[in-house]
Amino acid sequence: MEKNLTTGGVFKNIVYFSLPYLLSYFLQTLYGMADLFIIGQFNGVESTTAVSVGSQVMHMLTVMIVGLAMGSTVMIGRSIGAGDKRRASAEVGNTVTMFMALSLVITAFLLVCVKPIVSLMSTPLDAAPGTASYLTICFIGVPFITAYNVISSVFRATGDSKSPMYFVAVACAANIAFDYLFIGGLGLGAAGAALGTTLAQTLSVIVSLAFVRRMKTGLHVSPKELRPQKKILRKILRLGVPVALQDGFIQIAFIVITVIANRRGLNDAAAVGIVEKMICLLFLVPSSMLSTVSVVSSQNFGAGKPERARLALWYAILIDVSFGAAAAIIMQFLAEPAVALFSDSAAVVRLGGQYLRGYVWDCLLAGVHFCFSGYFCACGLPGVSFLHNMLSIVCVRIPLAYLASKYFPDTLFPMGLAAPAGSLLSIAICAAALVIVSGRPEKPQAPSEGGE
Repeated sequence: MEKNLTTGGVFKNIVYFSLPYLLSYFLQTLYGMADLFIIGQFNGVESTTAVSVGSQVMHMLTVMIVGLAMGSTVMIGRSIGAGDKRRASAEVGNTVTMFMALSLVITAFLLVCVKPIVSLMSTPLDAAPGTASYLTICFIGVPFITAYNVISSVFRATGDSKSPMYFVAVACAANIAFDYLFIGGLGLGAAGAALGTTLAQTLSVIVSLAFVRRMKTGLHVSPKELRPQKKILRKILRLGVPVALQDGFIQIAFIVITVIANRRGLNDAAAVGIVEKMICLLFLVPSSMLSTVSVVSSQNFGAGKPERARLALWYAILIDVSFGAAAAIIMQFLAEPAVALFSDSAAVVRLGGQYLRGYVWDCLLAGVHFCFSGYFCACGLPGVSFLHNMLSIVCVRIPLAYLASKYFPDTLFPMGLAAPAGSLLSIAICAAALVIVSGRPEKPQAPSEGGE
């Protein structure tokens, strides 16, 4: 149900909104990790590598869709905060039309590019056939992945983070059941993991659409609202494209690092793939804070309460730093046992533990610039987030990962440190940008009012 985040305690609103989102993201990460866990029980390193490489490609695609949808989330949130339901309904309708058309184009393009993508990822030869099968099946399900994320983004813009939690819970339970059926029962390997994920996502969309029809959101989407309006689409893209590009660059960096690891051998590739999945789990709090700051701040900017938007930023940073510090310290002692949950290979466990000990510090540092990114997007400045992520990736993360791989061939620990090093640069840029923005005499303009 719709939740007004412009009144009451800011910290209370952050907790109210972020906890369901945190659980949603946990469940979404869980069913992604379930593929690796279950296939590791029934298949060898080749299948594990195929799923880890293929799922990384799918994760990149998903986060770019979510990033693009952030434009809609901010716009709708602003309209909700301003009490303009008519404008919000038109923004929802145009969001649905644009993303459904886009998903069909993306699906067709990706299906043609399966083999080039497998090659571009430098996938080990033993894992290449499984990776191709995994990607082909998952690409067919892109319209359903898009539909789920669009529906969730609309609900969150209205302050409702509980409904998406129910949708992803359905997908998680279904995916685990399908994985055991297709991988363990039918022996379909990587293709079975992809089939389970795709069918689970499809079921989740069906449930969410049925839920939407029965819920009273206060928004009414008729054929009139579904008709494309250039003004609205332009504003969605103006906000969403920089965020999508930012997330795309981040995932490209992950993929480049995966390629570097793949060239080191099958064990290194499997270790990096497993740790990337584990990092997704540890990033639950930072990621939920990014979304929380963007929604809470958007509604408050729309209501003309910028001081509450800024307070939401500081509370979220405090939560992220506390969680990140605890996670990083704990993982210094539990790295190998954690990796061992996904592989019984001694070499993979050893290498994964090394990589995780370095990488986990990014949970602390990235959480800070995640909050800044949510805030800058809410106040209509997504270009700041794009800038700091691009510079950290191009100037720090990728170069350091390459140099670490070249000069430290027997350990993955230095490669793991490349990510937190890049986040340090991002934090410095975000802090400088906040000082500049705070010095402006005028209040940030709502997307619906600026950029005309």
